[in-house]
Amino acid sequence: MRTLIIGATGNIGKVAAATLEGRGHEVIRASRSSERRVDITDPDSVGALFDEVGDIDSVVVASGSVPFKPVTELTRQDYLAGLTSKTLGQIEVARVALQRVHDGGSITLTTGVLTREPIATGAAAATANGALEAFVLTAAAEAPRSIRINAVSPNVLANSPHYHSTFVGQRPVTDEEVGNAYVLAVEGISNGRVIAV
Repeated sequence: MRTLIIGATGNIGKVAAATLEGRGHEVIRASRSSERRVDITDPDSVGALFDEVGDIDSVVVASGSVPFKPVTELTRQDYLAGLTSKTLGQIEVARVALQRVHDGGSITLTTGVLTREPIATGAAAATANGALEAFVLTAAAEAPRSIRINAVSPNVLANSPHYHSTFVGQRPVTDEEVGNAYVLAVEGISNGRVIAV
């Protein structure tokens, strides 16, 4: 299976790429800083990436940034920045992928635990994640050519201990758990699902 992973240099993207590659996928890695560059906030950049990559069976997006600030300090611009990067960026990839992925292929987006477990400073991130999850539920129901759309929603990562103190009382998830969630989304039969890890 030929799988494009966007955000492949980040902590989640690296895990997804390594896991799927270990299962025999031909993994094509892209990010803002890799050899194959893409900026998901720029539709021209997304289109150019798909033109360059050619035929693909599945797309995984583990990209997008959001500001973390106390809710009383978040500005309209902060919310807009999170929605533009994480939400609209991933939706743009899905929009283009729906035209390019093979029949019966899959699109997997990435959200996060903040849609179900709040943390201090997490309002903008929760907003971006929640919007993405709502998109997945509806877009999957309308996707053409038996293309499946899912999201993986991991908790704080065990491989990122510098974030653990921010996610008070939550269980860090292992690379194996995160990788298995992407396997389920890409190789399984689920559609319109948010896979919580």
